[in-house]
Amino acid sequence: MPQFRLVAMGGTFDIIHIGHVALLERAFSVSSKVIIGLTRGELARKKGKKPWHTYQERFDALKLFIEKNFPEKSYVISPLDNDFGPAVIEQDVDALVVSEETAHQGKALNNLRKQKNLAPVETIVVPMILASDGNRISSSRIRNSEIDTQGNLL
Repeated sequence: MPQFRLVAMGGTFDIIHIGHVALLERAFSVSSKVIIGLTRGELARKKGKKPWHTYQERFDALKLFIEKNFPEKSYVISPLDNDFGPAVIEQDVDALVVSEETAHQGKALNNLRKQKNLAPVETIVVPMILASDGNRISSSRIRNSEIDTQGNLL
């Protein structure tokens, strides 16, 4: 039986890599349903990201990836225009799955939920997956042909 009824997580998912896989695996392992906030263009730009793919292309790729790798799992992909999306207002969210890089978001989310008289969520921190050179894996490094989606140097 899953630990949580509903967990939330988010990301840009421009190029799905092993770090994204670790986050998704953790979310689906602890919950019977996952809300995945998919960063839209304006928020991505605000965060200094430059996605190669449109929102719709990233949505389609993420959906296909989940259906192939996590069949029978219940999920919703929701547009993310701010740091928290539905996790702030969805009363039934029990936990937030984050990377070490974004672990601070759990505290900020709980502050917003408190203002809305919602119960706090548990923050589940997934350790960063590092590339073979010891640096973080990112879509930008993959786009720059530094590493592949598994973190191997090219």
